[in-house]
Amino acid sequence: MNTPGRGLAVLRILLLVLLLSCMAGHAAWAGTIVRDLPPGLQIPAAAQPGPGFDADQATAAYLAQLSPEQRKLSDQYFEGGYWVQLWELLWTVGACVLLLLSGISRRMSEWSQRIGRRRWIGTPIYIAQFLIALFVLELPLSIYTDYLREQQYRLTEQAFGGWMRDQLVALGVNTVFGAVVLTAIYAAIRRSGARWWVWATGLTYVFLMIFLLIGPVYVEPLFNAYKPLPEGPTREAVLSLARANQVPTDHVEWFDASKQTTRLSANVAGFLGTTRIALNDNLLNKSSLPEIKAVLGHEMGHFVLNHTVKEPILLCLTVGLAFALLHLCMDRALGRWGGRLKLGDRADPAALPLAFALVSVIFFLLTPVQNSIIRSYEAEADAFGLNAAREPHGWAMAALRLSTYRKMEPGPVEEFVFYDHPSGYHRIHAAMVWLKENQAMVRASEAAQNEQAPGTAP
Repeated sequence: MNTPGRGLAVLRILLLVLLLSCMAGHAAWAGTIVRDLPPGLQIPAAAQPGPGFDADQATAAYLAQLSPEQRKLSDQYFEGGYWVQLWELLWTVGACVLLLLSGISRRMSEWSQRIGRRRWIGTPIYIAQFLIALFVLELPLSIYTDYLREQQYRLTEQAFGGWMRDQLVALGVNTVFGAVVLTAIYAAIRRSGARWWVWATGLTYVFLMIFLLIGPVYVEPLFNAYKPLPEGPTREAVLSLARANQVPTDHVEWFDASKQTTRLSANVAGFLGTTRIALNDNLLNKSSLPEIKAVLGHEMGHFVLNHTVKEPILLCLTVGLAFALLHLCMDRALGRWGGRLKLGDRADPAALPLAFALVSVIFFLLTPVQNSIIRSYEAEADAFGLNAAREPHGWAMAALRLSTYRKMEPGPVEEFVFYDHPSGYHRIHAAMVWLKENQAMVRASEAAQNEQAPGTAP
């Protein structure tokens, strides 16, 4: 007789084979390549402003700063991510099917109903159990995709214990927040009948806005230590840029992301009196002041252009489409398999694994739509940042540094389907076009900018 324990064991053995095969294919040579470019601003001769300046040649000169080995490793990492997305989908669907076929989901639901006889108590208890069970089932794959693979490509130096601690903290946050959101959606399902997906879309937008507003201020400090950026040229330049673009804060912080990743990042987030500007220590330590200003100009663009409010609206239209498709698929699936799996109607929390599997497939198919929405807002912030910071070389250099984990020159179809940001090539080219149209302005300040020392974290 097949038991849930045996099913879980088979699942782990299959993934172990996958991990070993992937590690054998990548680990042999990834560690021998220098991933990061040297600190500081490096302007190619062909990108210097002048009468014969050509944006295409300047872009090619910037891209030529990457060695063939660096480009190959960058392409390999990013293209491998396409398969990772597919594996994650298949693994999630498989985990949900296992919870249904093994009867674990039904038993969790029955236990939750005994503990909390009222639905508003029993439902979140079941949802919390489901999210924890899904985390456990997906953990082997997560260890490979989010830890081993990052180690292989030298994108993290974090010890496994620290990584696991972050995963458990994220599990706690996701369980609490997910239980609240999904309980509200189940209440909408019970009360609104066939129109549940309309109410569920509205609730998703509300909760998404809440999380976007409070997350950077109250959730992110659970993973990293945030400290005030010390007085100095970097802080003054950031605050000057904020004042010039009406970002209402003098709260500038840095955080210790280097313990988890080698990637550069920054953000401008918050609301009312909590608005803050945050830079990670990788950005401070690896890049020059023009790069820092260019990156912060982009992030301030998101804030000034109200992308925090606008972007979720379009994304939630996609969510609405996904929920509408789920409504159609869920009713048919329950009609075909509900009796065999001892599931009730769509309002039965025990059917959540079925709904989760279906919506995962739907969102996977809608990936190009979601990426296009996000990419359009990123392009707007890119343009804002170039005009605000006036650091085309800084922006080009920052885009070049992202090559450690982003393929620089994708094909048009590839970029449309898989990129949620403009490609490195398009970002550098946009910076060089801006430079061509503003050469006099750049020449007037270029000498002084080149003398600026790279920012350093305290």
